[in-house]
Amino acid sequence: MHNPIIAALDVPNAAAAVQLAELIAPAVGAFKIGGELFTAAGPDIVKRIRATGANVFLDLKFHDIPNTVTKSVASAIRLNVQMLTIHTSGGGEMMRAAEKSAQDTAQQLGVPVPLVLGVTVLTSSNGATLAEIGCEPDVEKQVSRLALLAAQSGLRGLVCSPLEIIALRKIIPAHVQLVTPGIRTGAEKADDQKRTLTPREAIAAGANWLVIGRPIYAAENPRAAAEKILETLR
Repeated sequence: MHNPIIAALDVPNAAAAVQLAELIAPAVGAFKIGGELFTAAGPDIVKRIRATGANVFLDLKFHDIPNTVTKSVASAIRLNVQMLTIHTSGGGEMMRAAEKSAQDTAQQLGVPVPLVLGVTVLTSSNGATLAEIGCEPDVEKQVSRLALLAAQSGLRGLVCSPLEIIALRKIIPAHVQLVTPGIRTGAEKADDQKRTLTPREAIAAGANWLVIGRPIYAAENPRAAAEKILETLR
């Protein structure tokens, strides 16, 4: 069975990230490196995590003019990441540029094409957040609109809330992979993730990958926590 767990290395420095990665690597399918860690530790942390043999999901959510995003995606692929994120709200031209950059750069380097994942509506957002910035205040409608645009622009993956998986599976091509944050086991206290499901529920709904942060890295025993989550998926 493919291990769908992407453990979020949402820790403040390289030493903590490497320690956590080495501890839980056998129990997860990949590691997410996000803004906090990348800003603190730089590109070198990607190389260090990749050196362990683990896959890396670089979650920097590029959102800029198409030319800049093209170059950013190429730089990420030269770091040998397997997944990376862009904001779908950057529009079709930007998304097409990102996917083309991924295809072209991977071909030049002779590596598999990484998954460029479109981020629609952040899991911390709700209708009020969207209305505040002048968008469609219905989260599901806004997600569907951006997801369809992403698929039409050639993206092969999306990041979505667990509660959007079933609706998206009805409207996007079957080959589009869904990567799902907002995963909670039920044992945690409430936090800024407003739309959540358990790992088993998310996979049953149609997710391909689960991004799991606090339930693993904040656990008393992160390795045991990761193994327990994986066991619930078997």
